[in-house]
Amino acid sequence: MGKILKITGVCLLGLLTYLVFAPVPIAPKAWDAPMDQGYIGKYAPNTELAGLTEVPLPDGLHGPEDVVQWNEDIYVSTQNGFILKFDAANNSFSKFTQTGGKPLGLEVWQDTLIVADAYKGLLQINADGTLTTLTNSVNGSPMVYIDDLDITDDGLVYASDASTKFGAEAAGSTLAASLLELMEHGRTGRLIAYDLNSGQTRQVAQDYAFSNGVAIAPDNQSVWMVETGRYRVLEIAPDGTERVIIDNLPGFPDNINRGPDGTYFVGLVSKRAPALDKLSGKPFWRKLIWRLPNFMKPQAQDYGFILQIDKDGGVVRTWQDPSGAYPATTGAIVVGDRIYVSSLTSKTLGYRPYP
Repeated sequence: MGKILKITGVCLLGLLTYLVFAPVPIAPKAWDAPMDQGYIGKYAPNTELAGLTEVPLPDGLHGPEDVVQWNEDIYVSTQNGFILKFDAANNSFSKFTQTGGKPLGLEVWQDTLIVADAYKGLLQINADGTLTTLTNSVNGSPMVYIDDLDITDDGLVYASDASTKFGAEAAGSTLAASLLELMEHGRTGRLIAYDLNSGQTRQVAQDYAFSNGVAIAPDNQSVWMVETGRYRVLEIAPDGTERVIIDNLPGFPDNINRGPDGTYFVGLVSKRAPALDKLSGKPFWRKLIWRLPNFMKPQAQDYGFILQIDKDGGVVRTWQDPSGAYPATTGAIVVGDRIYVSSLTSKTLGYRPYP
């Protein structure tokens, strides 16, 4: 009996030593998470996102991260590296091109497609699928997680570099890098600008907790950018000054896209994790949690949610599906009489009638 107790004690001591001292890739920083008010008031639950029409992506592809209209067609990025062409009349996909990386945000400029590729940087793709790298560094600093972009009328691309510490390719996937940046909360994200006319790249602003979705502001000069790790949307001026558009969202915000009548759509990719909020000011415990097996770490909770806000950040409408049947909702755009809903993980593209 004594021998068993001794072995048990040694095992427990070894486990404790591992949990406290084993090296981890993150160095968590303390911050003060806003109190989660949950799905109440203007965020009261509904089922407007339930029962989406879902069109399977070809060949088992998944993660239709972003959607854009290009000429008369619709194009969709995927986590598998392909950009797909979607025929809305026939509800069918065809493969347009492959970037060799992880294409995320998509926008159109002068009959070309501009792509935020998490592995490759900012890319430009011609109508025949020919690909050119526009930029993948700024002031000698490599872009290791370009996430989303939008373009002003005069050709200035604003793009988010979600993390300058945890590269998407180095981490093995965009999701893995996202989890590292959010758990550390080191605020290594930034906003960059690339001029399509001059070819110049500059850093606009930095120190963001996972800079994510990007959309040109109503003035066509500033940019609205999602800061996922702080549950908010900011307006950032060309000189880097900022103001809060909307904050303390009830989930992790992802993409932001311009919508009809001067509105914007924000996708909430999952519910907030109570454990992360409670431990926001406790870096030691977040480091300890990182050492736990994956099944014991805080997990994303699917909850379909698209938020529509006006030019002042006021909530116009929400589309929700508490069941999370269409998972990890990253954003939405309206094309014709449909609102298309993108996803980080789904094997389908979802849509429903709009409005």
